[in-house]
Parts: sequence; C-alpha cells; structure tokens
Amino acid sequence: MSFDVSILVVSYNTREETLACLASVYEQTKEVSFELIVVDNASSDGSAEAIEETFSDLTLIKSTENLGFAGANNLAAEKATGEYVLLLNPDTVILDQAIDRIVAFAQADSEMGVYGGRTLFGDLTLNANSCHGAPTPWSLFCMGTGFSSLFRNSTFFNPEGLGAWRRDSVREVDCISGCFLLIKRSIWEQLDGFDLDYFMYGEDTDLCLRARKLGAKCLIVPDAQLIHYGGRSERVRGDKMVRLFKAKHQLFQKHWSPWAVGFGGSMLASWALTRYLALRVLGFASASYRQRAEEWYSVFRRRREYT
Repeated sequence: MSFDVSILVVSYNTREETLACLASVYEQTKEVSFELIVVDNASSDGSAEAIEETFSDLTLIKSTENLGFAGANNLAAEKATGEYVLLLNPDTVILDQAIDRIVAFAQADSEMGVYGGRTLFGDLTLNANSCHGAPTPWSLFCMGTGFSSLFRNSTFFNPEGLGAWRRDSVREVDCISGCFLLIKRSIWEQLDGFDLDYFMYGEDTDLCLRARKLGAKCLIVPDAQLIHYGGRSERVRGDKMVRLFKAKHQLFQKHWSPWAVGFGGSMLASWALTRYLALRVLGFASASYRQRAEEWYSVFRRRREYT
C-alpha cells in the first residue's frame, strides 16, 4: 500500500513530548493517508518502550546508537512509501489538521517544492524558526556585529531572520526548518536525503540549498500551524550553540567561496563575543543576564571547535 505522506519522527530522550506529538498526528490528520515511521536514537528515558506500548500501528526502529538527526531521518526514509516525506520533530504538536493542509497545498501546487508551516510556541505566540534566509557573508556580518539583534525587524540587517514577516502569508523562502518539512519523496531520493556530514543542525539548510539548485522552491504554508517547543533534547545552551555554529561553518565550507569561509568563522566568534559583552552590561541589573553572558562567553572560548 502506498500513502500520501510518510511522516518521519526521530526521538531522543523526549519521551513525553514524543508521545504527545504522535498522538496529535493521529488526532489531527484526517484527510490524507499516512504512515508513521519513528526512529529512537538510543534513548535512555524509556522512549522506545513507551512508543511501542502506546502506538501499535506505526513503524518503530530502535537504533542501538545515536545516529543524529540526519542519519536517523535517512534511515527512516528508507522505509517510506508515501508520495511525500514529512520530517516532524518530536517536540511538536499538530494543530488544526496541519498535515492535511500542507499535503493538500503541495498536491495542488504545479511546481516542484519543499514546504513548511507556521510554528508557534507553547503559549501560541509566533515561533519564527519555521524558515529562514540562506546564510551569506552579509548575514554573518550582521550577526557578528549585533546588527541583526538591534534591527530585528529589518530585512536588510536581519536577512536570515526575514525581518518582521510573521509567517502569515504564502511566501517563497530560502530554507525550511527540519522540524516540519514536507518534500516529495522522489526529490528526497534524488538529493540522497540528508548529507551525513551533519550530525545535528545544518542538515535541513543544506537540503534546501541543494533542492533549490535542482529548481525546487521552498514555500511557507501559513494555514499549516503547529506548536514547536524547541530544544527539548539538548538543554545546555552553550553546547547547543557550539553545535549550531559548527554546523554553520560546515555550510560555509560546502556552499561558500573559499575566501568567505574564514570570514564566516570569524563572524561566528564575534557573534558569541558581542552577545557576551552586551549581556555583561545588562547584567548589572539582572542575575539572569549575567548567567546568559557566561553561557555566551563559554561559546566564545570554544571557538576552535567551530572555526
């Protein structure tokens, strides 16, 4: 049997969030046929056992090692039979038939595309991380100097953040977040899935950049809404930012001219340093700012890991 969409979920020590995510998929997906394929990345919190006990009709792959986000999704995609593949983070909750809506949009779209939705935080305020602009030397300069933070609503100074746009209209973007990313399976296979050089972070940006080189468009479908809590499987901010910066540097090496790679690395270090200095100034008024400043300084100290 073939399905409209194969939904891929990678779980890693997010037991309760994963169970809630999977329950929301079953509850909210009513109009398209789907299969659920879950890879548990060697969780130690009983995630695999809980998934197996609660949901008997999905495909569960229990990995004996942590394959990372890229590796686990590639493994899950090998089992996929749907016309489309939907990457879905375990720390999400589907709202208002979001999967039905995004698949219907894709099926009606005459062009080859990669599709994302509109993500919200738990309090239903906008989580703008469903998409972003492609990293460029200019965008890294703006981040490294703090301009992107000072002028968040400017598309000129905050090009990766896409300025003040609230993700509330159908719009072509450079990159879709892997937390909720729909792609035709034939395109996924043509791209050979995620590049396994990326363990966690950066693989979705790389996928979108490669898809666009094939002629695909990345489109946001605002009617497809979901909650994305974010960061549940990696709670130490310093470690998370080092991983993120390392992935960004990998993207520079793969997609930028050689002359720009060193500049990008220096801007990553500057990004950490400027945030540290700004938060140190604010720290005179608040202990929480002082704590965040120390987290950013730890990222700066570890710059050899990502440059």
